[in-house]
Amino acid sequence: MRFLAPAVLLFGMATFAVAQSTPPTGAPWDYEGKRGILNWGKLDPAYKACAQGHEQSPIDIRGAKLNKALQPIEFHYISGPVTLEHNGHTIIVHVDPGSYIVAGGVRYDLVQFHFHHPGEEAVKGKLTDMDIHLVHKSAEGKLAVIAIRLSEDRTTPPNAVLSTLWPHLPTTSGATEKVTDMINPGGLLPADRGYWTYVGSLTAPPCTEGVHWFIFEQDMTLSRDQLRAFAALFKINSRPLQDPHGRRIEANE
Repeated sequence: MRFLAPAVLLFGMATFAVAQSTPPTGAPWDYEGKRGILNWGKLDPAYKACAQGHEQSPIDIRGAKLNKALQPIEFHYISGPVTLEHNGHTIIVHVDPGSYIVAGGVRYDLVQFHFHHPGEEAVKGKLTDMDIHLVHKSAEGKLAVIAIRLSEDRTTPPNAVLSTLWPHLPTTSGATEKVTDMINPGGLLPADRGYWTYVGSLTAPPCTEGVHWFIFEQDMTLSRDQLRAFAALFKINSRPLQDPHGRRIEANE
């Protein structure tokens, strides 16, 4: 039996860390309309980085410089039940404490992961059908996001983790659903763990900067039915590409 206190703590961390969660004092926002992307910076003083920041995400991944000193990311993910939340902007998958990565010698605990349609990260101008953002937080409060790009593929079997989660997708804003199956986020990772990395921001209000991004070079697949099921809930929930402002993008291989 799992203790309640860590679960409550994790949920609080997730609310703080998720790019798609509106802070308690933050103004409501959307992807389209009067509260849409072009107006995020005007909705709340706390969102000024959305309009004025120079390290905003997502960006187009091109011209990456090889840095052989970059170490592979260590993944220490464990299996457990999860809770899916429809927060009006995406589906957030809240995980129990215990999963973490080590990147650049720093431990980052996995807080949650969520989805975007279409994908936000572009590689040489090309976007994928969806992507997954796995949000991690260090003991010092620094954020690291692993981005996994998803492309529709009718020839390969559907991803097993997505196949387990998709029947439980909440369909209305504010709804949650518990998945008691043992979910291991490691099942979402590609076999080739080569990555691009840069310093950016959350991709939705408050667009906080200083986020370490790691985008896997190898994309993953999802089925047409999986893509359509998510698109039926979120026609579009991705931010357009932002100006890199000369930021350095590095590759570990």
